[in-house]
Amino acid sequence: MFKGFEEFNITTPDGIKINTGTNFESVKERTLPTLVFNYGLVCNIGHWKHQIPFFHDLGYPIVFHDYRFHFKSSSTESIDDLTFANISRDMAYILEYLQVDKAFHFGHSMGVNTTLEFAKDYANQVLGMILISGTVLPPQDVLFDSNWMEIIQPILESLLGKYPTLYKSIWKTGHLNPLATKLVHQGGFNTKMVPKDFVEHYLKKIGELEPEVFFQLLKEMKNHKIISELEHINTPALIMGGDKDQVIPNFLQKILKDNLPKAQLYIIKDGSHVPQADFADSVNERSLMFIKNVIKTLPQDDLKGAEKRDSSL
Repeated sequence: MFKGFEEFNITTPDGIKINTGTNFESVKERTLPTLVFNYGLVCNIGHWKHQIPFFHDLGYPIVFHDYRFHFKSSSTESIDDLTFANISRDMAYILEYLQVDKAFHFGHSMGVNTTLEFAKDYANQVLGMILISGTVLPPQDVLFDSNWMEIIQPILESLLGKYPTLYKSIWKTGHLNPLATKLVHQGGFNTKMVPKDFVEHYLKKIGELEPEVFFQLLKEMKNHKIISELEHINTPALIMGGDKDQVIPNFLQKILKDNLPKAQLYIIKDGSHVPQADFADSVNERSLMFIKNVIKTLPQDDLKGAEKRDSSL
């Protein structure tokens, strides 16, 4: 998908093959800190299509991956193995395999949960976090600023159980439905800034996943108790959100800002739930500024010579 990257499988100790992409052969030979990109609920790495090339061109080592049960990664026989704890362990194993000791982590939407889970479990391995449009409260209570998902989720799961063939057929062909495309485009994106084909690709990729993945991860988000851990996560964090986010209300970004000890908040005017697609330049520039400012505070051993490479620091 991205020029200058190689994709390959890394097999975890429990036998899961995690599809991984990198732009380096040996991180030890690179002089800037590594960046890790984590996408959201039934999303895909295409949600970072404007960030990964930007930082690649600046010379940053980059790692992206598909979660277990997603796309080119493998699954187990039980959907119950798709948990944030297991995703966190997968990420740790990937980085150990690639000999990445410390990195900056980007997370969007549910990727905020997976990033925070990793920062909780492996605090010494995270240099900083860029957290975009996430929630540490159950999405069933806050999506679209209502609790309608709490009501409709059991109904949808029941329909999947009763009519699995029909349900999965509709799920996998959603990108062919102009109404579905229009609703997602208007509900989740700034329609003036994000073209319709971005949404069509998003829906097509959703169709490559099993609907059970969606419901399992919604349960994970509902049961994620990370809010009680925020005060103990001392990693520097940049929290971003769009002021026109119709999916995750902005007060949730303020909760993150108020509860993470080393956090700063940047709200993007006219930004949607996916501001990194709406206003890529603003997100890229603010993220780069954050990374550079964090680098200034770090010991040389954490940088692997980054302060020598980037003369603008």
